[in-house]
Amino acid sequence: MPESPTQRWLDDVLDVYMRDRPVNATFIGVHDHDHALPDLTEGGMGDVAARMEGHLARARRLEGERGSEADGDPPRVDPVEAVDRSLAEGFLRISLWEHGSGHHQRGNPTWATGEAVFGVLSLFLSDFGPLEVRADSAVRRLEGIPGFLAHARRWLQGGPGSHPRWTARALDECDGALAFLGDGLELLAHTVEETGTPSAPALAGALRRAGSRAAAAFTEHRVWLETEHLRHAREDVACGPEILDLHIREGHHLPESAGEIARYAREEMLRVRGEIEELVATLGAGSFHDVLDRLRRRHPDADGYLDRYREIWETCREIALDRNLVTWPDDPIRYRPRPRWARAAAPHLYFLFYRSPAAFHRPPVHEYLVAPLPEGEDGGPPDPEVLEAFLEAHHDYVIKTNHVIHHGGVGHHVQNGHAFRGPSRIGRIAAVDCAARIAMHCGGTMAEGWACYATELMAEHGALDPLEVVAERASRIRMCCRAVVDVELHSGRMSLEDAARFYRREAGMPESASWSEAVKNSMFPGGALMYLMGTDGIRALRKDMEATRGDAFDLPAFHDGLLANGSIPVTLAGTLLRSGSSRAGARA
Repeated sequence: MPESPTQRWLDDVLDVYMRDRPVNATFIGVHDHDHALPDLTEGGMGDVAARMEGHLARARRLEGERGSEADGDPPRVDPVEAVDRSLAEGFLRISLWEHGSGHHQRGNPTWATGEAVFGVLSLFLSDFGPLEVRADSAVRRLEGIPGFLAHARRWLQGGPGSHPRWTARALDECDGALAFLGDGLELLAHTVEETGTPSAPALAGALRRAGSRAAAAFTEHRVWLETEHLRHAREDVACGPEILDLHIREGHHLPESAGEIARYAREEMLRVRGEIEELVATLGAGSFHDVLDRLRRRHPDADGYLDRYREIWETCREIALDRNLVTWPDDPIRYRPRPRWARAAAPHLYFLFYRSPAAFHRPPVHEYLVAPLPEGEDGGPPDPEVLEAFLEAHHDYVIKTNHVIHHGGVGHHVQNGHAFRGPSRIGRIAAVDCAARIAMHCGGTMAEGWACYATELMAEHGALDPLEVVAERASRIRMCCRAVVDVELHSGRMSLEDAARFYRREAGMPESASWSEAVKNSMFPGGALMYLMGTDGIRALRKDMEATRGDAFDLPAFHDGLLANGSIPVTLAGTLLRSGSSRAGARA
């Protein structure tokens, strides 16, 4: 069957997406542009905006053509195709705002530092191709970093300035880049040499030379950020109510207004606090902190640390399969320590334990990079107190709920597996993790909503004991706080300082974590409310379909049908599911 005009339009939109966002393309698994960084020249930036405007103009003409059918009924529009087109148009409108706003290239220094360092890191985070090919692409990206950062400074100089906390994060990313370009890149160059191919010595040398020039460029960029850029700091980080509404309406496709979301989140915070108090009382614990202390004492020993991840993964998968909760796609995953070449850089970067597999050209086994056990000087045994503190921070509850259920198991990993097999072309790629966030805003309510819902679902089916249930309910308070901050911050009713204080007071976050969360929220409007609204959107959809279908309601079929739509807004997935247009693919 020939492609429809809408499909040809979407072909062009996605082709240009990969070309204009080459680092995203690498993470997504499209490797035609692995040698390139985004074009920040004046002509390049203008061309990016012109192409997005052109796509939107074509979409309007397509709508006019479809609506002008004179003979009989207009041709039936495939519902998934219609969803993809709507999501692509929303993405283009949000991206055009970002392109000219102070939240990205023209005002946020972390955009450039993140793209530059992850442009290289992305080539080594998975074995999607021969090492020599990836290393050659890395050389070409490294060679492009000096010019890329110089053009970034030009745009930032002409922009509105940055909040000092944004600049501080960019400085931290420069430190991470320099750590990687030092010992990290040397380890990779040595690995290239060990391949023993005829070209290996020359390629390793090219990596070292290009890495040295890139390190000099990051050093220069860091000095500029710390001096010249900080002189033009601004305090305002709000995108404004109109743009926040754009993200809510055309990114997440939520029917609620920003004000309604914030009110609902505050009400939920109060309700869940009461629920936690009752649960704590039934356990005979003096306080919620007593519960946390008990959980911290339940941790693996050093010898069993890495094995505990797999043990808990196997147990949780068995529960999900025994209860027939959802089809589990055949996408093997392996827990392993973070590679040595990344260890010094990772604490300074958006370096995820679980980074979504690429939508295309995935290796046979996906690697989940856990925090390595601490080491003493020269690689010897660590101080016993340091080791004990590390193990207490990585106790069984953290492994189970964060690293297994939410990320590596029935949450993100299972959802991604369904998405990659789904019919929605946007849904396959939207939730892939890129340099600083997912590939498209519209993937958020499904990706994070499902992962948080999955944790509640596993608790519902006995995967969590009573102490763990209390801690899981507390995570819902953090979700609610995120939604409140997202709305209040970008509506101009909270400063960044207010937001960090709110997290400390209401969610009990430590100082550093409260600032980290608030800064991230400030950079990405609508990116924090998606957790609560996605989770509760799935809950509401399930309740509605249970009421509608009665005894005919089938929970695993509901989950499979929901996930089959891929990483698209939960509201749109619900519409497809109710209409019977959802096409499950993972069972095949």
